[in-house]
Amino acid sequence: MTTDRYKKGWATLGKINSDAGKRIMKSLKDISPDMARLVIEFPYGDIYSRPQLDLKTRELVTIASLTTLGFAAHELKAHVNNALNAGCSKEEIVEVIMQMSIYAGFPASLNALFVAADVFAKIKSKKKNGRKSKRGH
Repeated sequence: MTTDRYKKGWATLGKINSDAGKRIMKSLKDISPDMARLVIEFPYGDIYSRPQLDLKTRELVTIASLTTLGFAAHELKAHVNNALNAGCSKEEIVEVIMQMSIYAGFPASLNALFVAADVFAKIKSKKKNGRKSKRGH
Protein backbone atom coordinates (compact mmCIF):
# COMPACT_ATOMS: atom_id res chain seq x y z
CA MET A 1 0.00 0.00 0.00
CA THR A 2 1.43 3.34 -1.07
CA THR A 3 0.22 6.28 0.98
CA ASP A 4 0.63 10.00 0.39
CA ARG A 5 2.99 10.05 3.39
CA TYR A 6 5.10 7.36 1.74
CA LYS A 7 5.24 9.23 -1.59
CA LYS A 8 6.07 12.49 0.19
CA GLY A 9 8.75 10.67 2.22
CA TRP A 10 10.42 9.28 -0.91
CA ALA A 11 10.29 12.69 -2.58
CA THR A 12 11.98 14.30 0.42
CA LEU A 13 14.54 11.53 0.87
CA GLY A 14 15.28 11.66 -2.85
CA LYS A 15 16.56 15.21 -2.41
CA ILE A 16 19.31 14.07 -0.04
CA ASN A 17 19.94 10.34 -0.39
CA SER A 18 17.50 8.00 -2.12
CA ASP A 19 20.20 5.29 -2.31
CA ALA A 20 20.20 5.03 1.49
CA GLY A 21 16.42 4.67 1.48
CA LYS A 22 16.63 1.89 -1.07
CA ARG A 23 19.21 0.09 1.07
CA ILE A 24 17.02 0.40 4.14
CA MET A 25 14.02 -0.95 2.25
CA LYS A 26 16.05 -3.87 0.91
CA SER A 27 17.66 -4.73 4.25
CA LEU A 28 14.34 -4.69 6.11
CA LYS A 29 12.25 -6.31 3.37
CA ASP A 30 12.35 -9.81 4.82
CA ILE A 31 12.39 -9.00 8.51
CA SER A 32 10.02 -6.01 8.79
CA PRO A 33 8.65 -4.31 5.69
CA ASP A 34 6.37 -2.30 7.97
CA MET A 35 9.38 -0.76 9.71
CA ALA A 36 10.94 0.08 6.34
CA ARG A 37 7.70 1.80 5.31
CA LEU A 38 7.56 3.72 8.60
CA VAL A 39 11.16 4.92 8.17
CA ILE A 40 10.11 6.53 4.88
CA GLU A 41 6.72 7.81 6.04
CA PHE A 42 7.37 9.28 9.46
CA PRO A 43 10.80 10.94 9.40
CA TYR A 44 10.81 11.95 5.75
CA GLY A 45 7.10 12.15 4.88
CA ASP A 46 5.90 13.80 8.08
CA ILE A 47 8.89 15.63 9.59
CA TYR A 48 11.69 16.34 7.09
CA SER A 49 9.14 17.56 4.53
CA ARG A 50 7.81 20.33 6.79
CA PRO A 51 8.62 23.81 5.42
CA GLN A 52 9.74 25.45 8.69
CA LEU A 53 13.36 24.22 8.36
CA ASP A 54 15.35 23.49 5.23
CA LEU A 55 16.98 20.09 4.70
CA LYS A 56 20.45 21.44 5.47
CA THR A 57 19.33 22.66 8.91
CA ARG A 58 17.44 19.44 9.59
CA GLU A 59 20.53 17.36 8.83
CA LEU A 60 22.74 19.48 11.10
CA VAL A 61 20.20 19.10 13.92
CA THR A 62 20.07 15.35 13.28
CA ILE A 63 23.87 15.11 13.41
CA ALA A 64 23.83 16.96 16.74
CA SER A 65 21.20 14.61 18.13
CA LEU A 66 22.91 11.44 16.95
CA THR A 67 26.20 12.71 18.36
CA THR A 68 24.65 13.21 21.78
CA LEU A 69 23.18 9.72 21.73
CA GLY A 70 26.68 8.34 21.44
CA PHE A 71 25.62 4.93 20.12
CA ALA A 72 24.20 5.54 16.65
CA ALA A 73 27.29 5.42 14.44
CA HIS A 74 25.47 3.71 11.58
CA GLU A 75 22.76 6.37 11.47
CA LEU A 76 25.28 9.16 11.99
CA LYS A 77 27.24 7.97 8.98
CA ALA A 78 24.10 8.13 6.81
CA HIS A 79 23.21 11.60 8.06
CA VAL A 80 26.72 12.98 7.52
CA ASN A 81 26.28 11.88 3.90
CA ASN A 82 22.79 13.37 3.80
CA ALA A 83 24.10 16.65 5.20
CA LEU A 84 26.74 16.86 2.50
CA ASN A 85 24.08 16.16 -0.11
CA ALA A 86 21.86 18.86 1.43
CA GLY A 87 24.62 21.46 1.00
CA CYS A 88 26.44 21.35 4.33
CA SER A 89 30.19 21.77 4.30
CA LYS A 90 32.56 19.44 6.11
CA GLU A 91 33.46 22.36 8.35
CA GLU A 92 29.83 22.91 9.37
CA ILE A 93 29.41 19.23 10.19
CA VAL A 94 32.61 19.17 12.25
CA GLU A 95 31.62 22.35 14.08
CA VAL A 96 28.23 20.92 15.08
CA ILE A 97 29.89 17.77 16.37
CA MET A 98 32.47 19.78 18.30
CA GLN A 99 29.75 21.88 19.92
CA MET A 100 28.11 18.70 21.17
CA SER A 101 31.18 18.05 23.34
CA ILE A 102 29.72 20.66 25.71
CA TYR A 103 26.46 18.71 26.12
CA ALA A 104 27.34 15.10 25.40
CA GLY A 105 30.98 15.01 26.49
CA PHE A 106 34.21 14.43 24.67
CA PRO A 107 33.83 10.68 24.12
CA ALA A 108 30.55 11.09 22.23
CA SER A 109 31.93 13.96 20.16
CA LEU A 110 35.18 12.15 19.41
CA ASN A 111 33.29 9.07 18.28
CA ALA A 112 31.13 11.22 16.01
CA LEU A 113 34.20 12.99 14.60
CA PHE A 114 35.73 9.61 13.75
CA VAL A 115 32.52 8.60 11.95
CA ALA A 116 32.51 11.87 10.00
CA ALA A 117 36.20 11.50 9.15
CA ASP A 118 35.50 8.02 7.78
CA VAL A 119 32.70 9.37 5.57
CA PHE A 120 34.89 12.23 4.33
CA ALA A 121 37.77 9.84 3.58
CA LYS A 122 35.55 7.45 1.61
CA ILE A 123 34.17 10.29 -0.48
CA LYS A 124 37.67 11.64 -1.11
CA SER A 125 38.90 8.17 -2.09
CA LYS A 126 36.04 7.69 -4.55
CA LYS A 127 36.73 11.09 -6.11
CA LYS A 128 40.45 10.35 -6.27
CA ASN A 129 39.78 7.09 -8.07
CA GLY A 130 37.62 8.90 -10.60
CA ARG A 131 34.35 7.39 -9.51
CA LYS A 132 31.30 9.44 -8.91
CA SER A 133 30.54 9.41 -5.19
CA LYS A 134 27.36 7.63 -4.15
CA ARG A 135 26.83 8.86 -0.63
CA GLY A 136 24.99 6.72 1.85
CA HIS A 137 25.55 4.26 4.61
